[in-house]
Amino acid sequence: MQDQTLLLSRRSLLRSAGWLGAGLAGSGLIPARLLAQPSAEEMYPALTNLVYEYVASGRLPGVVAALGWGSDAPMQIARGTMAFDSAVPVDLDSLYRIYSMTKPVTGMAAMLLVDEGKIGLDQPISDFLPKFAQMQVQVTPDGSITDLKPAQTAITLRHLLTHTAGLGYSIIQKGPIKEAYEAAGLVPGQASRLSIPPFSGVKTVPSLTEFADKLAEMPLVYEPGTRWSYSVGLDLVGRVIEVVSGQSFDAFLAQRIFGPCGMASTGFQVSAAQAPRLTTNYIVHDGKTDPIDPGATSVYLDPPAFPFGGAGLVSSPRDYDRFLMMLAGGGTIGSTRVMSEAAVRLGTSNLLPASTDISGTWVEGAGFGAGGRVGLGADAGTFGWSGAAGTVGFVNTRVGLRAGLFVQFMPSSALPIPEEFPKAVLTDISAMKKAA
Repeated sequence: MQDQTLLLSRRSLLRSAGWLGAGLAGSGLIPARLLAQPSAEEMYPALTNLVYEYVASGRLPGVVAALGWGSDAPMQIARGTMAFDSAVPVDLDSLYRIYSMTKPVTGMAAMLLVDEGKIGLDQPISDFLPKFAQMQVQVTPDGSITDLKPAQTAITLRHLLTHTAGLGYSIIQKGPIKEAYEAAGLVPGQASRLSIPPFSGVKTVPSLTEFADKLAEMPLVYEPGTRWSYSVGLDLVGRVIEVVSGQSFDAFLAQRIFGPCGMASTGFQVSAAQAPRLTTNYIVHDGKTDPIDPGATSVYLDPPAFPFGGAGLVSSPRDYDRFLMMLAGGGTIGSTRVMSEAAVRLGTSNLLPASTDISGTWVEGAGFGAGGRVGLGADAGTFGWSGAAGTVGFVNTRVGLRAGLFVQFMPSSALPIPEEFPKAVLTDISAMKKAA
């Protein structure tokens, strides 16, 4: 379940932003905001064709793309229905399992506490979770879990946010360490009531406290700060937030991010009232697409074992766009300040320790911030991540572009649409510039 997204180049975005901000408005002929707005389909023909093709070909029942600039309301390109056996069309208010797109939300929640001076980015987490004070590291990554050596570096919040703490992930690791994580219930995610690997046969620990305590007993896969390795780090951040803030993790998100951003449809459980809006998730295998989590009977209708900070949220395209809009606005949305501009700048910047090896990883050639990939060089200003069910969300804070793709299929590598989506957006923006 590869959570990876190609981010738009800063150069192309700056060109398009110049067109949007200048053009006729720059000529002094007419204010840009008073110009008649073309439809999303007219503005983004390549993306419209992509969305249409996936639905018309029967590969997906429905696709929603949400795009926005600055503080403008999102535009939608939506085709298809909530499920193959549904007649209800998808739109900006349909609900999707966003899986690892939860990570940037958790990351920004942590940045709130950093900004308030309640925890330091480079402060050892053992100051708040003492059981992480003396960690052991595998001599051979993914090898023996008894052939260990003492960790030389304390795990910090920076490490957790950037997947450099050396922690494992049951969807990534192999061999004894993977088996140990599963046996201990350290599988912070859910997919279906059916028997679907990697969640089948594994009973997740019942609380975030127990998750953290048992995780501290596991050996690290890598020495902290030395290697980017996708992990449960953002799930552990949820427990750090609880201890530092004195609130439950889900209550903190609701009060500090979801409420102020107006994200009323985002949470770790889908209420009975919202259940009719939940799309069906599918598994793609052997040339077939079968439902693994129908909306009407979804596992997300029940409370999760605990709020999974790395992969637990359900959200709507409209809601996630509001989160991205807040980041694009330097921490503000409308007249509400959710985060300081400094906290947004820091969280969307490259936080990787200088010694980190990222060769051969999903972020090679890029940086990593508070739970999301960060563009460098010509890509500077981009921040975002993707989800195990094919969703993608990113923002370019330098020009204010927001973009999200909402689909539901697993594994996300089964269809290329997550990689095709940002390319189509870039194609359309480049065409806008040429036509100006």
